[in-house]
Amino acid sequence: MFGTWNGKENSMYKDRFFDSLRCDRCGKSLESGRIMSMYNDDVLCMACKDKEMKKENYNVAVQADIDAIRKGDYNFKGIGYESIH
Repeated sequence: MFGTWNGKENSMYKDRFFDSLRCDRCGKSLESGRIMSMYNDDVLCMACKDKEMKKENYNVAVQADIDAIRKGDYNFKGIGYESIH
């Protein structure tokens, strides 16, 4: 099957969310579940999502996403993630 997506010819559209095998933060398998980060376009395992939700500014990231969607931006890249080690 050939076609175009966003003006690019390709054999099939690939979606990084579904194609990712490992968490972008910790590297663990995504077999048991996956979800997108609210901060950026990282694909996360559920353990990393739980950690992300505990960050002090998580509600700011969520609200920024909601605001972008209300404005019609369905591909909002997020407010950026700062790792705290």
